[in-house]
Amino acid sequence: MREFIEKMREYGLVIDVEEPVSADLQAPKMASTTDKLLFFHKIEGARAVMNLTASRRALSIALGIDEKKMVKTLADAKFDGKVKTAGTLTMKKPSLSSIPVMHHFPRDAGRYLTSGIVFSRFDGVENASIHRMQVLDDHRVAARLVEGRHTHVMLGKALAKREKLPVAVTIGTDPAVTFASCTRVPAGMELGFAAELLGGEIAVRRCSNGVLVPDAEIVLEGYIGGEVTDEGPFVDITGTYDPVRQQPVIEFTGMYLKQNFIYHGILPGGDEHKMLMGAPYESKIYRAVAGVTEVRNVVLTKGGCGYLHAVIQIKKSTQGDAKNAIMAAFAAHTSLKHVVVVDEDIDPYDPNDVEYAIATRVSGDRDVMVITGVRGSSLDPCQLEDGTNVKVGVDATMVIGREDDFSRATW
Repeated sequence: MREFIEKMREYGLVIDVEEPVSADLQAPKMASTTDKLLFFHKIEGARAVMNLTASRRALSIALGIDEKKMVKTLADAKFDGKVKTAGTLTMKKPSLSSIPVMHHFPRDAGRYLTSGIVFSRFDGVENASIHRMQVLDDHRVAARLVEGRHTHVMLGKALAKREKLPVAVTIGTDPAVTFASCTRVPAGMELGFAAELLGGEIAVRRCSNGVLVPDAEIVLEGYIGGEVTDEGPFVDITGTYDPVRQQPVIEFTGMYLKQNFIYHGILPGGDEHKMLMGAPYESKIYRAVAGVTEVRNVVLTKGGCGYLHAVIQIKKSTQGDAKNAIMAAFAAHTSLKHVVVVDEDIDPYDPNDVEYAIATRVSGDRDVMVITGVRGSSLDPCQLEDGTNVKVGVDATMVIGREDDFSRATW
């Protein structure tokens, strides 16, 4: 992560904050005003960064992929990098109060770890994913484990055998590893994908509980058992509060800190949160749409919380291609709510250009698909009590054979 920070500094994308800053609301509020990387040099006796990959440009730099080619390149990933074990980690007694864990919004239940990658290991399979973690005391957190996701499934298998699930949490990890942990990959392939993104190989070290972890500023090791407690309220991707739930408790048994460590905090509902939530799904949607038509690009928009709205750019060969693309996108990313499909002459990153396509190429009775009673995102405040929602697809492409009627004047 330190190498990435210096690379961002070379691009003029780092703001150094030298004056003392509080982790209680102040630092998160500052992060909400910019998408540049904020480096806090004096935050409750430590150092911290926010907005590590809060823009497409930053993510492009982190992954070493041209910004315009990023979605297609990621769609072609093989998840086959080499994971090399290089020793073990020496731990000391855990002390969460020694790191500047942040309190982000006034109504949050408390201080939350937001960038921690939870590495879990069971039956020979290792998973990596980010989970928010509410600090309960100096060595315990309540982790939001989404039902049906891999960590939740692995915990269920461990508990069924009357065992605890071994875990290790890394904070201040290379952003390529963080991105890989946010991506839906075949089971247990997150580290392989991270290695691929890093040029083909990644070095990991073994914690005393057997879990493998990559280089990080902070590592916390421990176990998840059967204990649950209240977690929340907490602001999620839409900027609204997630409700209080009963969630599993992680008990940490060890902690590793680099010398003069740098803590990494992600602002809930902020630009980095949206980028890490949405960008991994863009390549998944790209692959799905490529199965039905020629796809050029996929963008999950910032205005759509980086998660709920997609703009898909295609090259049509038949009149029904756009609607097929819409259905493929909804199948690939079930949390999608609204999809707009545009032609090659529309810039999917430009909301004004997309709105222009809707204004000039859409007839509501012919080009708008409304699908009711389907599964949506649990994060969407519009969701009904039974978990269903309404999805809308908009074909904002030109009618084949009538392109001259829609083409824009140019010089």
